[in-house]
Amino acid sequence: MSTTVMAPRRAKVQTDRIFFPCMCLLILVTVWLGFSKTYYAAGLVRAHLPAPIIHVHAAAMTLWLLTLIAQTTLVSVRKVKLHMAFGLWGFGLALCLIPIASAAAVNSLRRDFSPPGSGLSPLTFFIVPVSALLSFAVLVAWSYSVRRKPDQHKRLIILATIPLLDAAIGRFPYTLGIASNPMVQLLIICMFPAAIVVYDVFSLRKVHRVTWIASLMLLAMWLTRIPLGQTAAWQAFARMIHG
Repeated sequence: MSTTVMAPRRAKVQTDRIFFPCMCLLILVTVWLGFSKTYYAAGLVRAHLPAPIIHVHAAAMTLWLLTLIAQTTLVSVRKVKLHMAFGLWGFGLALCLIPIASAAAVNSLRRDFSPPGSGLSPLTFFIVPVSALLSFAVLVAWSYSVRRKPDQHKRLIILATIPLLDAAIGRFPYTLGIASNPMVQLLIICMFPAAIVVYDVFSLRKVHRVTWIASLMLLAMWLTRIPLGQTAAWQAFARMIHG
């Protein structure tokens, strides 16, 4: 009589449950570093911001980031049903964030805001928040449409948030004393989708379809928006919004 001993099955490490929460945490840290002096460490609602709508935008954006962290954490601890129920709140918040961020961008334009040292007029710079917001809206909508396909959904929701990091990274020269060159800022923000590409190659042995499509869309947006912002058509549009 022979006895067969079954070797204990080694638990498979779910790398997605580590990588995507880490990406969310990296995004949160990036925003904190960009706005720590002017908002978070300045007392949040007591911070001296230029207009009430900027306060509303800052609060909504912070709530979005916390929601992102909460959602990825729920998936990591296998609370998928709760994640799906809470997802309705998340997408509702995304819908609210779009008009709030739009109003904040218009307010900045009407205050003639352009980052010091950027060399851009307020009319040209207006395309930066507008393009970021349009990218966010498109990718969030795409993410919602594939919400029952986790491999696509989780990549898209992270990629949707990345263009919103423009403002935080743009403040690094004042908060951290680094990245004063716009090209360096572009390289920093490009590192976020690049990290997902590298992870895909490591975990899937290929780049996921939604990763490369969304990443190329973001790269095209980042490379073309300033030239587009300097066209006569955009200048006329921004001047009309400025009033």
